[in-house]
Amino acid sequence: MRLSTYQELEPTARVGRGLSCTNYCIIFAVLFGALLAILETEPTLYDPFRGLFEVAEGLLPILFSVEYAAPLWSAADAPGDASSLAKRGRFFISLAGLLDLVVLLAAWAPFFTANLALLRIVRLARIARLAKLGRFSRAAEHLHYAVTTRAYELLLAVSLALILLVAGATALYWAEGTVQPDKFGSIPRALWWSAVTLTTIGYGDVSPVTPLGKFIAVLVAVAGIGLVALPTGILASGFSEAVQRDRKADNQ
Repeated sequence: MRLSTYQELEPTARVGRGLSCTNYCIIFAVLFGALLAILETEPTLYDPFRGLFEVAEGLLPILFSVEYAAPLWSAADAPGDASSLAKRGRFFISLAGLLDLVVLLAAWAPFFTANLALLRIVRLARIARLAKLGRFSRAAEHLHYAVTTRAYELLLAVSLALILLVAGATALYWAEGTVQPDKFGSIPRALWWSAVTLTTIGYGDVSPVTPLGKFIAVLVAVAGIGLVALPTGILASGFSEAVQRDRKADNQ
């Protein structure tokens, strides 16, 4: 029974067979719970149906408690030579186990706190249930592979971004510091402009007015285009490699 429970709940134990009906039910519950947490923030929707919301939010913690206890119990049948206790401990401290625990605590917390500010934070934290879906998605596994295998290249891209961020802020401080001291009077102040320009957002609330400042802004903006494209290309390459590796494994 315990082995059947493990194979029913653990997506990696069903390679080639897809998700189980139980996992699809869990996915539905996660999406439904997150939707409730979102709709609760709209008074015109929550107030007329307060009773239904409270009933649903009373049932979901029970469901998630069972959904957390079952994998923890059945983890003893996970592959490996470790003891049952060690396997359960490994699940408990794993990313999936810790995420399930956080979601479970967030689900039960409203029943044990009267602090309205804390209650609001906890209710919003229930949207974190969506992160549980990563356990059931091969795309999440591919993304994890892409990030881990391209960690060095991504680190270089982030380092370059920080250098450009500080360089752009320093250049605008030098060019515009005396003209717009409230916006570019220091490098920390200029960092806001540098960040929104390098990320190609460009809110327009801060902009240079001198010819030299505008010229520097053009250089920073062009560098920002390449800065955004660099990690995108790195991740795309890693993701493509993960997909190809997965397809070869399925064909073997």
